[in-house]
Amino acid sequence: MSYRVVSRNEEDTIVLAENIESEKFPNMVICLYGDLGSGKTLFVKGFANALEIDENVTSPTFNIIKEYKGQMDLYHMDVYRCGSQVECLGLEEYFTKGGIVMIEWADLIEDELPKERLDVFFEVLENDTRVIRLKPYGDKYEDVCEAVI
Repeated sequence: MSYRVVSRNEEDTIVLAENIESEKFPNMVICLYGDLGSGKTLFVKGFANALEIDENVTSPTFNIIKEYKGQMDLYHMDVYRCGSQVECLGLEEYFTKGGIVMIEWADLIEDELPKERLDVFFEVLENDTRVIRLKPYGDKYEDVCEAVI
C-alpha cells in the first residue's frame, strides 16, 4: 500500500516530517527519493527539529553521513557520490545502532537497504506544490503511515 500527501509549501512538508517523527522507533530507516530541490533535506530538517536536535541540519553531500544527537540519534546520509564505495560506509551497522537512519538518494543503493523501511518519494508539481508518497515495507512502517495520514 502507498500513501499520498500533497504539500503546498515548506510548512506542510515539515509538519509531515514532524508527524512521522512522533511515531519513531529505534532502528527506523527512512529512504528519501526525489530530484534536486524536491524537499528531501527539508523533510530531514523537520524530522530533526521534532527530535529536538539543535544543530543546523544540512545535506551531507560531501560528508556522506552526518550524525546528530537528540531525543534519539539521527544518521543523515546522502549517498549520491558514493558509487561503488557504499560497502565502505558500514550501512548495516547504522541500521542497528538504535537511532534513526534517513538516506537521501536511496535509489542508488537499493541492494543495500533493509527489507523493512519507509520509502518517501518527492515529486515537484506547479507552484512549488509537491506530492509526497509514502511506501511502507513492514508492519511497523505501515503502522507509522496509518498513524500520521
